[in-house]
Amino acid sequence: MLFSSKESSWQSIIRREAVMAIAQPIFGIVVLILFAWLISENRRSVKPVEAALGLAVTILLAVVMLRIPFFRHIFGILNTAVGLLEESTRAGTTFVFGYLGGGELPFDEKAPGASYIFGLQSLPVVLVISALSSLLFYWRILPVIVRAFSWFFQKTLRVGGAVGLSAAANIFLGMVEAPLFIRPYLKEMTRSELFVTMSCGMAGIAGTVMVLYASVLKTAIPDAMGHIFVVSIISIPAAIMIAKVMVPETGKITNGRITPPQAATSSMDAIATGTTQGIYLLINIIAMLIVLVALVALANALLGLLPNLGGKPVSLQGILGCIMAPVVWLIGIPWHEAQTAGSLMGTKTVLNEMIAYLDMAKIPPEALSPRSRLIMMYALCGFANLGSLGIMIGGMGSMAPERRGEIISLGIKSIISGTLATLITGAIVAIVY
Repeated sequence: MLFSSKESSWQSIIRREAVMAIAQPIFGIVVLILFAWLISENRRSVKPVEAALGLAVTILLAVVMLRIPFFRHIFGILNTAVGLLEESTRAGTTFVFGYLGGGELPFDEKAPGASYIFGLQSLPVVLVISALSSLLFYWRILPVIVRAFSWFFQKTLRVGGAVGLSAAANIFLGMVEAPLFIRPYLKEMTRSELFVTMSCGMAGIAGTVMVLYASVLKTAIPDAMGHIFVVSIISIPAAIMIAKVMVPETGKITNGRITPPQAATSSMDAIATGTTQGIYLLINIIAMLIVLVALVALANALLGLLPNLGGKPVSLQGILGCIMAPVVWLIGIPWHEAQTAGSLMGTKTVLNEMIAYLDMAKIPPEALSPRSRLIMMYALCGFANLGSLGIMIGGMGSMAPERRGEIISLGIKSIISGTLATLITGAIVAIVY
């Protein structure tokens, strides 16, 4: 009887924990949407039906892609593709850089992994993906996929053709490249549509860095590439939902057709063009990583002059962890892990998601559970940070100079909306996975 009583008690505790694991992120989603409503430009014009529809589409896509066995098989294929791309890229870097690029070492390695050079062995995959995506656009493969997603978003989320095309392109392209598909329509868009376009850019990542992020996270998260592909899709309806709450639509929606951002004359021209664009992206990533990591180190050195708190030196990560801990708790992170997860979210918001992912890959297993790592992978997967804002203003401002002032005025709001969207995707994965 005593053994049976203890077993019943344990079962009761497990059930309570299971209920809490679901109730916590549900509560978090409600709070995040309520916050978006509270800071809305026009709370009376917010359409609850559209918000509910956007949330329903996001959850439905997450359930379909994370719970149906067919998509689990797709995850395996995507991760195999990542491995092939990494091996292919290493063949090129080895040819150019020798053992520095991942080739056979001419000496004995003193410590495992000591010969690994991130800038020469991992980052060059950006060049390969950029060239490959340009080629797939020239072959009219990616435009067909973009049109399919655009049709889906238009029918389910009640957005215009121009917004639908830009949102769909954001699954594969960055915050500046995607609006190029609808460049002629930017000056005609309503304020809400412009904000939706900006929010989708902030909530998503570029296809050129998907494989890079997956390679960084492959040791920390199983099926990393599959999950990054899923969050790239479900973050779009989440961003549209939040954007339409923060800046409700009160005008007439803008229709539009896809406009190729560049015209290649041959497959080789497409490869060359994609490679050239990849060079700019690669140099930008390298430069930003050097500068931002250096600034973090400098900030920590200065903060280290302050008296210790809780027996630990004051650091930027620690401060950000304290600020963002309640936020990540809302999306399903246990409180005893919230400080660690919060520092990742703070790093992503203040610096960028690449540094946050690099930090997460180095976190010991006992600091974050596998479930928390997966939630944070979704929550961190977006361009919503201060550095990206400058890129977006410069890019979209040059495409529609007559609306540059409006783009600037919506800038900080787009960081908030993009962050709220990725936090909601993290909460959703906490519920359905």
